[in-house]
Amino acid sequence: MSRQFLDEPFRSLWRDRDPHAAVETLRGEVFREREGRCTMRTEVCGRPYFVKIYRGIGWREIFKNLLTLRLPVLGARNEWAAIKRLNQLGVATMRAVAYGKRGWNPARQHSFLITEALTPSISLEEYCQRWPQCPPAPALKYALIRRVADMARRLHEGGVNHRDFYLGHFLLHTDTPPTPDALRVSLIDLHRAQIRRRTPARWRHKDLAGLYFSAMDIGLTRRDWLRFLRVYFPTPLRTTLTRERRRLRALGRQAARLKLRYVRKFAPPPRQPQ
Repeated sequence: MSRQFLDEPFRSLWRDRDPHAAVETLRGEVFREREGRCTMRTEVCGRPYFVKIYRGIGWREIFKNLLTLRLPVLGARNEWAAIKRLNQLGVATMRAVAYGKRGWNPARQHSFLITEALTPSISLEEYCQRWPQCPPAPALKYALIRRVADMARRLHEGGVNHRDFYLGHFLLHTDTPPTPDALRVSLIDLHRAQIRRRTPARWRHKDLAGLYFSAMDIGLTRRDWLRFLRVYFPTPLRTTLTRERRRLRALGRQAARLKLRYVRKFAPPPRQPQ
């Protein structure tokens, strides 16, 4: 089975070519190459693009994921569908310009996705990391909190959970200086996203815990967290704090566990005695 979508410039460039063969000829800066998936940045006709190619992860990798209760990412279709859903929900994300899928066997399926590079931009993780030492203008900070909360609310109300919901996957566009009244933020890295009619509380909770964990060290105050909750939940803040009290406490504990796991994994090794 084969499915494909081509927009310009690839529609013209690959008019008489097999897109699955053509995408393999692209060259650029490789960001990741593992488990049958390659992610790279390339330039075509003078414009930057991100390319993801899936060459099949094999049954062994599929079973390994299932045995550890992880849903394997089999190809580009998941991210292609997530981009379309986010567009419907009004959540800014990448623009797909080429997509293809070929083959029935999930272990050997070949697929690809090409998106326009969102440049110039900076991840919110990088943008906010110096806030404890150099606090931003309050109005700009509040506007960013509201924007991220609104994107999270739209995502979850629309039946989508991200599964890698960290500040590093929110891109702040910097073609013009960001101001409280002129903010452009896009959500990226949707290859593990799940789409349903309704987001289960468990997966919504995991997304929020990941976001909380990634924002723990950027100098946010308790009032800042309340600003997020006021936008994310549909009820008045006082009602939210009463109704969601147990869940919010559990969310904080889960974020703390993520923090501890991160520290254990990336802490520098102890210095050896001289």
